[in-house]
Amino acid sequence: MTLLALEIGSSTFAASRVADDVEADEIRKIPIPSSGAWDRCRDILLEAAGGGEVTALGIASVGPIDMAAGIVAPAEVPEWRTGFAIVDAARKLFPAAKVQLALDGACLALAERSLGVLNTVMDAMVITVSDRISGGVVVGGFTVVGRTGNAGHVGHVLVPGFDERCVCGGRGCLEAVAGGASAVRWAREQGWTGTTVPELVTAGRAGEAIPAAALGRAGTALGRAVASVAALLDMDLVVIGGSMAEGGPALWKPLGEAVATHARLSYLPGLRVIPSELGDVAVLAGVGVLAASIGA
Repeated sequence: MTLLALEIGSSTFAASRVADDVEADEIRKIPIPSSGAWDRCRDILLEAAGGGEVTALGIASVGPIDMAAGIVAPAEVPEWRTGFAIVDAARKLFPAAKVQLALDGACLALAERSLGVLNTVMDAMVITVSDRISGGVVVGGFTVVGRTGNAGHVGHVLVPGFDERCVCGGRGCLEAVAGGASAVRWAREQGWTGTTVPELVTAGRAGEAIPAAALGRAGTALGRAVASVAALLDMDLVVIGGSMAEGGPALWKPLGEAVATHARLSYLPGLRVIPSELGDVAVLAGVGVLAASIGA
């Protein structure tokens, strides 16, 4: 029995066999290609399968998705922006496999429930902040997926005080301020010469003025969004992961200050916002949990 996990990220595709402990094993990762996206996904899936008969495949993708139809429409994959039937393609590749699609944030929630800090928590939210922003919601111990599978897609919560144009076409979305790609773009507009999120995070942690300011803006926006989401969903714990979450005090201090300023309702004094400890394989580990659940 071979279980596989596939992650459609904001800058990479990643695939792995799912180990007995549902963690990712021997990860294959490639940059998102400008064309031939499914061909490249197929290649790394076949490599991960290693010739074994695949009985279950979990797929996580940045949003938006249509879980029921098995369609992904990530902005980062040009040929998929209007929708790609990835579940149908996967079933043709592995005819004996059960295939399930989920939002990447929902898979992060699954990972935190199984392997991280949410294993004893009934109600919480997880947010992944990398190039883009997604999230997952846990209510009563269950991960909530919503009507189309996009529940928790917190990157498009509107943040007061900001008016940046978002990739979705709106203005003032959390992702347009706090997403890594947006933070890098803002920093470059201020004269910074770096180009990547890891560079921005490293420079900001070192105290370089413009990257630190970009992380500070992101932290403030995140804190405002967290306060709003916690008030709406009656949460007392929010877990934040992803590459931007490594921003240190430059990100976390303004984030905490914004939460303290805006989370003022009587049921929110105990609200905790903490970093994920699962690292950059967290979403893929969550896809492993998903694959194990459908392959059981």
